[in-house]
Amino acid sequence: MTNRFRLTMAQLNPVVGDIQGNAAKAVEAWEAGRAAGADMVMLPEMFLVGYQTQDLVMKPVFEQAAMAALEGLAVACADGPMLAIGGPLREGDKLRNAYFVLKGGAVHNTTRKYFLPNFNVFDEVRLFSRADMQGPWSAGPLRIGTPVCEDSWYPDVCEAMVESGAEVLLVPNGSPYFRDKHAVRMNQMVARVIENDVPLVYLNMVGGQDDQVFDGGSFVLNRHGALAVQMPWFQEAIAHVDFAQVDGLWVVEDGDKALEPDTMETDYTAMVIGLRDYMAKTGFKKVLLGLSGGVDSAIVAAIAADALGPDNVRCVMMPSEYTSDASLDDAKAAAAALGVGYDIVPIGAVRSAVTETLAGLFEGLDEGLTEENIQSRIRGLLLMAQSNKFGEMLLTTGNKSEVAVGYATIYGDMAGGYNPIKDLYKTRVFDICRWRNANHRPWMKAPAGEMIPVAIIDKPPSAELRDDQKDSDSLPEYDVLDGILTMLVDEEASVADCVAAGYARDVVKRVEHLLYISEYKRFQSAPGPRLSMKAFWLDRRYPIVNGWRDEG
Repeated sequence: MTNRFRLTMAQLNPVVGDIQGNAAKAVEAWEAGRAAGADMVMLPEMFLVGYQTQDLVMKPVFEQAAMAALEGLAVACADGPMLAIGGPLREGDKLRNAYFVLKGGAVHNTTRKYFLPNFNVFDEVRLFSRADMQGPWSAGPLRIGTPVCEDSWYPDVCEAMVESGAEVLLVPNGSPYFRDKHAVRMNQMVARVIENDVPLVYLNMVGGQDDQVFDGGSFVLNRHGALAVQMPWFQEAIAHVDFAQVDGLWVVEDGDKALEPDTMETDYTAMVIGLRDYMAKTGFKKVLLGLSGGVDSAIVAAIAADALGPDNVRCVMMPSEYTSDASLDDAKAAAAALGVGYDIVPIGAVRSAVTETLAGLFEGLDEGLTEENIQSRIRGLLLMAQSNKFGEMLLTTGNKSEVAVGYATIYGDMAGGYNPIKDLYKTRVFDICRWRNANHRPWMKAPAGEMIPVAIIDKPPSAELRDDQKDSDSLPEYDVLDGILTMLVDEEASVADCVAAGYARDVVKRVEHLLYISEYKRFQSAPGPRLSMKAFWLDRRYPIVNGWRDEG
């Protein structure tokens, strides 16, 4: 005898706090499943309220709204397949991260998340309480276990569910992107399948939320870890997955298998999606940015044009007496290639007025960094004025190398609402520029071809705040700087570790010093998409006041 069970996987993009909008998306997915003859429609972890909600989920009226919406979903989806969706659950003085199965107008089963992550970007121990481990539930012809996200990363919960009778594991996730994460997820899920000898469904959400980007990439594994279905990355998608029981064992029938992009493409896509959703979910339609003729602003302009369309991007060149003709030409060429708006607003007159205003106070003092930063702050002022006047969100353009060592001016070029390249080291900025010039995808809204002129990529980086200035005047060469920063920031290495790796101790100590004294700037910096496991903000939380230095 052969029994069958059809599951609809809904890899969708929720909005944190938009409970009614998320519920409406759930109903649309449920209707698609019903039309396809599904027995069950599955949505990701905490989909009803969005993820991550942070402290919003602890607001009593928010919890009540979520529970009311859940009850409404149960009624709306009573006549058709079961609907599985994540959301908060209040039980006395305990708040749970829960996963609900709705059937026949009511809650058929509730699974409470057991392992609450409390590392990197996750603060679930602060928000939720764990309950006891739970067994499976009846889905008609089969029994299903639903370990919620982190629960599937440890053997205990899955093992308890299967030992209690689960024949299939369905794992709802809110798993944010970092580079090469799919391989990590896959290795963990294959281990659970081999340990428990049952098929496993891994459903992840997609979309940007503040600094985090959820990359989808949902998949289904058969026994022995064989891949049966692979959904695409970074896009909403629905897949109908068929299970058949043969000789007493459930087997997933082979379905579509999307090909995994390389890390250059996934990083670039994460930056585009992060910006696109940050704009859409906050209500902004257009952006502007200062286009200097340098590589950082050029790639940010390309990301913005790909995310929003060239018509919604405006670039502003703000030359001073130190701006080279090459930079003027390169900025104009980059804007023209992308097809974005382009304006020139010279800062000479404003700079003269500020210099004259401060002349009495600064009399007798040498010119230096202060005067350089005034130029940057004038640009920030003029860009923010345009942002206010035209309703365009200002993008900042500092890469991770600059953000790490403070080679950016607070209230100057750090002013703005979002930074698409905040977690991209300078050496990788160059790589991403070359990748974008050589590659185009259907989801990119800017044209194909050379969007970042080669002249911009090839010339020595410079802030152009004084005569003949180069970044290397103030910083180590970027390949050296990024190597040291990767060790100090991403790997939490010691000074001795860096020296052992071949870096000069005096250079390492200088970079370490700059890293620590720049913490106050990062504390006030714009958010940007997380691409690594040590992005600045939630992944790496250091004190601003910090008297410790590594003397090793």
